[in-house]
Amino acid sequence: MTVHAITSEEKAVFNAVVDHPLQSYEWGEFREKTGVKVIRRGFFEGKKLISAFQLTIHPVPHTPWTIGYLPKGDMPTKEVLEELKRIGKEERCISIQLEPNVIKQSVIPAKAGIHGSPIGVGDDKLKQLGLIPAAHPLFTKYTFVLDLTKSEDELLKNMHPKGRYNIKVAGKHGVTVHEDNSEKAFTKYWELTEETTQRQKFYAHGRRYHELQWEIFPHTPQKTQLTSHLFVATYEKKILTTMLFFVFHDTLYYPYGASSGEHRNVMHSNLTMWEGIRFGKKLGLKKFDMWGAMGQNPDQNDPWYGFHTFKQRYGPDHVEFIGSYDLVMNQILYQAYKIADKLRWMLLRIKG
Repeated sequence: MTVHAITSEEKAVFNAVVDHPLQSYEWGEFREKTGVKVIRRGFFEGKKLISAFQLTIHPVPHTPWTIGYLPKGDMPTKEVLEELKRIGKEERCISIQLEPNVIKQSVIPAKAGIHGSPIGVGDDKLKQLGLIPAAHPLFTKYTFVLDLTKSEDELLKNMHPKGRYNIKVAGKHGVTVHEDNSEKAFTKYWELTEETTQRQKFYAHGRRYHELQWEIFPHTPQKTQLTSHLFVATYEKKILTTMLFFVFHDTLYYPYGASSGEHRNVMHSNLTMWEGIRFGKKLGLKKFDMWGAMGQNPDQNDPWYGFHTFKQRYGPDHVEFIGSYDLVMNQILYQAYKIADKLRWMLLRIKG
């Protein structure tokens, strides 16, 4: 097996062997536009690409050092870690954080597979490979996954009664939902995002971050690309909810959503989510990954609790991944970085 950097000509074959939007070639192009360094590697048997990964490099402010980040990749092998160590040395990485797209055996339902990922693999293997639990996990350890191979009647039947009721309420009030990838719809999406983050009191990326995604990701479903699709819910000629869905391989994803505090009684968000699910079914997708959830016993005072219960009402499986791990390149600097990072987040919370 040989390893080399992936070129733009290998974009399609690269996308064919990676499993998640955050590993897609398009996501890497987007991150490059934000000023982040992106490194892609492919492992070949002869001329055939067998596996690949995408890594981002993030400078540590006011130092010559960096931190690497590899989200939602495959279960790392010795060969992958050897290549990461080579990259880490070249890029002056203090550590490289890995968050494999691998489900933890203890909680996986038999029907909730994740595309291409080994199932039933514990975290002991990662520790045996020399990785340690991450100092600061970034991507959520949990998500909800809905089986889109079921009929609409089955999906409705498996929903929480409140979920079915809210969808009917929206319909009775004349709420309409459709895909709208226009610039006008995107502007409204951002306005509602700002409103939602202020109301719910959580952090969100800035407008330019979302604009770059919008400009780079295609909006027509394609088998070999990551695509994005904006759905809007309208009531009395006013857009009240916007939801952005990703499509990659056989899976629909729900990374971003925002809604107005107006007319909440007409349940515009509930119908938007349902129409997103129907959209995934029309495309023949197999799964709907809702992009994140809280743990087994969520705190009702947590700002994300409302999003958790909202997703839960659609009857998905609750899935736990094996978590976040660090490949430490420099132990002394790593310990210093952990302390500095904790102080940084304390200051951000105080300012927030």
